Amino acid sequence: MISTAISEVARNIIRYAVEGEVVVSAISDRGRVGVQVVASDSGPGIPDVDLAMRDGYTTGSGMGLGLPGARRLMDEFAISSGVSEGTTVVMKKWTRGL
Repeated sequence: MISTAISEVARNIIRYAVEGEVVVSAISDRGRVGVQVVASDSGPGIPDVDLAMRDGYTTGSGMGLGLPGARRLMDEFAISSGVSEGTTVVMKKWTRGL
């Protein structure tokens, strides 16, 4: 699930921003452990984040499931973007216990 979510946000960086980075880190919080993924770019940004997060919406030739699909795969998902300011996506996945 994590690799699929990373693939979706990385594909958006390549397609729309050309350049960016994806940083994967181990995290812990109140006894939980997990993985945090931060994908950021300095590309054109997303004019309407709410619209971009709707299933089926796309500005390209895909099925419009990239960002909403990544959100469903992860436990926590946040996106910030501004026109001409780039985009940052922060996703977290927590372990389910041992």
